Amino acid sequence: RKEMYEELKEQIKEHEGFVPKIYKCPLGKRTIGYGHLILDHEQFEEDKEYTKEQLELVFEKDFEMSLNDANKILEGKPVNHIARECVIELVFNIGMPRTKKFVKMLSALDREDYGEAAFQIMDSLYARQVPNRANAIATKMRGAKL
Repeated sequence: RKEMYEELKEQIKEHEGFVPKIYKCPLGKRTIGYGHLILDHEQFEEDKEYTKEQLELVFEKDFEMSLNDANKILEGKPVNHIARECVIELVFNIGMPRTKKFVKMLSALDREDYGEAAFQIMDSLYARQVPNRANAIATKMRGAKL
């Protein structure tokens, strides 16, 4: 089951990039590693450089959570694995609450209308904030119907 997502993990890491110290994401939030949003209770120190191994563990935890949240969002929907991977990456990038707001995309997935789902990703504030990433996910979603 785990190996199934190795390619997706690599894709997400590529899209996120890797920074071994705390930085501010485009929305101004404290972030580290592969796009990990630092939570209040987490003890990352400013200006300290963390090892790739330490931050890989953080990534694995984040991915596992994104996978579980995406599966909850997609429960009962007839989506194939490619569309599922797109939703996992969306959840990884913007979290479950914001992904759930893609109501028209999720409704298109109920009908397995992957073209419409892709259109909805691009027709969003998300696509205006991170156009390259949104385009990569939308392109992948469009290919889900093959």
